Amino acid sequence: MKFLTLIFICCFTLSQAQKIPADTSFSVYSTYIKEKKKRPYITIAFPLGKDNFKVKNNIVYAKYPTGNLLLDVIYPKKSRKPTPAVLFVFGGGWRSGNRAQNIPLAQKIAQNGYVAITTDYRLSTHAQFPAAVYDLKNTVRWIKANAGEFNIDTNKITVAGFSAGGQLAALVGTTNNDPQFEKEKINSHNSNIQAVIDVDGILAFDHPESAEVSNDPNRKSVAAIWLGADLKENPALWHNSSPLYHAGQNSVPILFINSSTTRFHAGRDDLIAKIKPFGIYSEVHTLPDTPHPFWLFNPWFEEVSKIMIKFLDQQFKD
Repeated sequence: MKFLTLIFICCFTLSQAQKIPADTSFSVYSTYIKEKKKRPYITIAFPLGKDNFKVKNNIVYAKYPTGNLLLDVIYPKKSRKPTPAVLFVFGGGWRSGNRAQNIPLAQKIAQNGYVAITTDYRLSTHAQFPAAVYDLKNTVRWIKANAGEFNIDTNKITVAGFSAGGQLAALVGTTNNDPQFEKEKINSHNSNIQAVIDVDGILAFDHPESAEVSNDPNRKSVAAIWLGADLKENPALWHNSSPLYHAGQNSVPILFINSSTTRFHAGRDDLIAKIKPFGIYSEVHTLPDTPHPFWLFNPWFEEVSKIMIKFLDQQFKD
């Protein structure tokens, strides 16, 4: 119940900050009820009870006519040297969800010596692509501008995303220094990151494995709503919003954690093939017999956190 209360508080805060009502079609609890019918053994992964980290909530990092964008910082109580940071990006079809969904994992990461940031970004109800990309890059700029307060190592920043958030995380990690995504800057810091964790986020919208194209002429897919056009109307837009087509020598190391549903990692193997010749590290973990939002629930929560921490330690700890 505490977690559901936390979700309510976060959603209430979000609704107060934003002038457009939040889309609540995707939530942890409704997904739990749905998935429990198929897998009665699952439970919601609640926030941690141990208080060995500090928290600063509801920090405004950007302001738009549609409302303020907020973030939360969860960080170790004691840190002798600058600490790597992990930016968490929630999922919900680019139109729903909220940053509170990632609090349990963010706490787990903070317990293991990292600064964890959960952030808002503009959803398709507020602004279409590439606004969300601008927002996440601006969150990175905020992290760098405020690194001193939280003892953050600005050369060790990871973006970890889930579902739609995984797609966004991968896009951020394949577009370092790409001028087309360097707009609406909130400060003069660069938005470069050093690693990506993509949890069941697709890598290409226009891909044989993808299921983002709607076959119903009366219904647009969530991707088409976010992008502002169907594939047939604007194939270049679908192409440009796909991390696969930006991947190359400037990409960063990437960890993939996937469910057993193929369509949620469309383009993954192609992306790995593109970055491998440049010696860029990649790692894949596919969890068997898992529903798409597996990271939100036990018995998978602990395994996901362990995989993430091992990757982060490998990339950033001496």
